[in-house]
Amino acid sequence: MDSHGIIFNVLLYLAAAVISVPLAKRLGFGAVLGYLFAGISIGPWGFGFITNTQDIMHLAEFGVVLLLFLIGLELNPLRLWNMRKPILGTGGMQLTLTTLVLFCIGLALQLDWKTAFVAGFALSLSSTAIALQILREKNLLTTPTGSSGFSILLFQDIAVIPLLAVVPLLTNQAAAHADSDPIIHSLEVVIVVLAIVVGGRFLMRPVFRFIASSQAREVFTAFSLLLVIGIAALMQMVDMSMALGSFLAGVLLADSEYRHQLETDIEPFKGLLLGLFFISVGMVIDFGELIANPLLVLALVVGLIAVKVLVMVLLARLIKLPKSHQVFIAILLSQGGEFGFVIFSVANSFHIMPPAVSSLLTVVVALSMLTTQLLLIVDAKFIQPRHLRLTPQPPEEPIDEQHPVIIAGFGRFGQIVSRLLYASKIPATVIDHNPEHIERVRRFGFKVFYGDATRMDLLESAGIHNAKLLILAIDDWQGMITIANHVKQLYPQVIILARAWDMIHAFELLDADINLLERETFEGALQLGQQALQQLGFSHHRAKHLADKFRQHDTETLYKIHEVHKDERQRISRTVKAREDLEKLFEADEVEIGRDTNNDAGQVQ
Repeated sequence: MDSHGIIFNVLLYLAAAVISVPLAKRLGFGAVLGYLFAGISIGPWGFGFITNTQDIMHLAEFGVVLLLFLIGLELNPLRLWNMRKPILGTGGMQLTLTTLVLFCIGLALQLDWKTAFVAGFALSLSSTAIALQILREKNLLTTPTGSSGFSILLFQDIAVIPLLAVVPLLTNQAAAHADSDPIIHSLEVVIVVLAIVVGGRFLMRPVFRFIASSQAREVFTAFSLLLVIGIAALMQMVDMSMALGSFLAGVLLADSEYRHQLETDIEPFKGLLLGLFFISVGMVIDFGELIANPLLVLALVVGLIAVKVLVMVLLARLIKLPKSHQVFIAILLSQGGEFGFVIFSVANSFHIMPPAVSSLLTVVVALSMLTTQLLLIVDAKFIQPRHLRLTPQPPEEPIDEQHPVIIAGFGRFGQIVSRLLYASKIPATVIDHNPEHIERVRRFGFKVFYGDATRMDLLESAGIHNAKLLILAIDDWQGMITIANHVKQLYPQVIILARAWDMIHAFELLDADINLLERETFEGALQLGQQALQQLGFSHHRAKHLADKFRQHDTETLYKIHEVHKDERQRISRTVKAREDLEKLFEADEVEIGRDTNNDAGQVQ
């Protein structure tokens, strides 16, 4: 391909990703599905801009290679040893059970036992790239569910190593590559793996130390890429998974002093190439196979997902994951994995799997990747709410005490208010609706009543008629407005203080005629801004003075804009004017301060 063709293809990949990914995320589908749709749209079965998909697939595999290297960097051998039980236990059970079920289904479909075994193993693998991306997006990696999912994915990735070593041994000598003896090949694999282990353990640190001493950042980055690509090439020479070789190298370098620098240098390349990998997966989906055998393909996709979901739900119950997360983790790992493509290719090259079967299963794996985000949307909209409804709620407790202060909501905001009052010897009646949260804070000696604070009968039993203050700190935006309206109507003597999320919520609370509000992030952000000024050379007195002026101006602006907030044109006009007034206020203040200000500004310069 000439240079013009390469440039045109790069433009196509970037344009497809830039259009598809933001659109997919806006629709709630996630980045991975966006990349897959981008690949479908420019591939042979979309607009047909790209027809030679195999070449780009080889390049895109480096995205998975870099991903596994970065995963390995986060797992030093000691941590890997400490995780041996969940990895071997949870991961081993998932892979063994799923492979066994799929192997039996393959035999029932009259596949040769070798083909059925390799297909069952390959289909039991899940997509590390998709699952980790989703866990990161949802901030679940550090939760028990995320840890279980990570352990399973890690065991799957490690298990591919022995499988790819065994595949050549399953073939007949005559059917294998003419120059490939299975025993010699296995020895080659062992030698390469030992070379990576020994080199990573004893040679890499001196080399990195020498490179780092040159103080040339770009050379360090170049060597980082050379290391990963070189190990991938070594593994490819012996028909092994490139990604798993890079993972092994990452583990060996995980406890080195250069780990963080390696992560920083490789991360941008990983993100781009991983996106390219998903685009290439979208391009290689053979919709011709789907058109020729639609019922067979769809049945295999549905069957694969159903088997993996059922096995994973049973396993999730066995390891006692929360019920609300059991279906989520099962769906998260229900698709086929990127290593499935590698295994099908190797099995096909050693004549263990017929080309027709390999092509069909490749389509099944690729299509299964498309279903994960869609099934997770179904889970979020229909299954998760059902779990919430079915979760047994404790009966509302009779509130047997009445205090001058009632605090509705004991989350991160309400806790701080309550602790301040408690330390000041001011008793308060605290109400919250989250039973798990209440149980947790009670261990620390806090008395919190379970109940829905938006109900007036509950507030009345808490003594709202005799209370002086009602502090609204619940997480229900509309519920807070409802409480404020009812209390103001029935008990106008009660002073209402409320936490607001942002300016729009503040306007609604002001419409409800509350006495005082505090935007929950405002003071924290203002204090951080004050600290930023001090770090830039402003004196403590000067930075505090500017922060106080900003606070006063912003509070006045809030009430001015509230007067016209229902008129969008006037609201925008007053907001722009307020920003201009603030700049003029600070300029006038600089003139007044004079020399002191100039000295501060000089320190910044």
